[in-house]
Amino acid sequence: MTAIPWLDPAGEPRFPPTARARRDINGLLAAGGALREPWLLAAYRRGIFPWFNEGEPTLWWAPDPRAMFVPGAVHASRRLRRRLRQDASLRLSFDRCFEHVVDRCAAPRDGHSETWLGPQMRRAYLELHRAGHAHSVEVWAGGRLIGGLYGPVLGGAFFGESMFSAAADGSKIALLLLSEQLYRWDFTLLDCQLLTPHLARLGAREIPRTQFERQLALALARPPVARWRFDADLAEPRRHFAAEVV
Repeated sequence: MTAIPWLDPAGEPRFPPTARARRDINGLLAAGGALREPWLLAAYRRGIFPWFNEGEPTLWWAPDPRAMFVPGAVHASRRLRRRLRQDASLRLSFDRCFEHVVDRCAAPRDGHSETWLGPQMRRAYLELHRAGHAHSVEVWAGGRLIGGLYGPVLGGAFFGESMFSAAADGSKIALLLLSEQLYRWDFTLLDCQLLTPHLARLGAREIPRTQFERQLALALARPPVARWRFDADLAEPRRHFAAEVV
């Protein structure tokens, strides 16, 4: 069994080649390092992300295959699209309450008392957000937050880390409208790391890690978005979807 490299948290953020990631453990690449901005940016630029439970060492992953969405190609059911056409109370925003979105994503789910998004990870993404490298999407219904998601952003790549729903369709609406806005901004990559049945139903697909890394390199060459704000018709989804031919 191949040993997992240990990264010195006091050293420079250097990662092993992703080809060395363990295929038998979903792409586990290395352990150690530090959850600080330089390490996180170096990791995401290589298609590497942190994921570990509180109390464990920091673990870094580069799965093969990799799951992703094509911006603008997230699927929405007829029922959801009908709701978006009819519900005039829905509103979308970026970064209105990033910290609260992270906290909602960190809340234990499905009866479990633990969460992978512990205090260390929370602090790390708040640091990235303050530096302008991470953004949140919020979905509001009548002024109440019903869903959202967040993730780091580099060039034309959005790395979706986690999402939550406080009411029916909350996270689906966040993902769908984010995808549409990223498409308008010419983003080429919406990463979702590992494929689940839920993500597959929404249109996520798996590609080989080498292909993902090529697409990531192209996305990183794109200039950053200067102002994170939804276009008016996406911020009020009814304005956009009401024009659909049923």
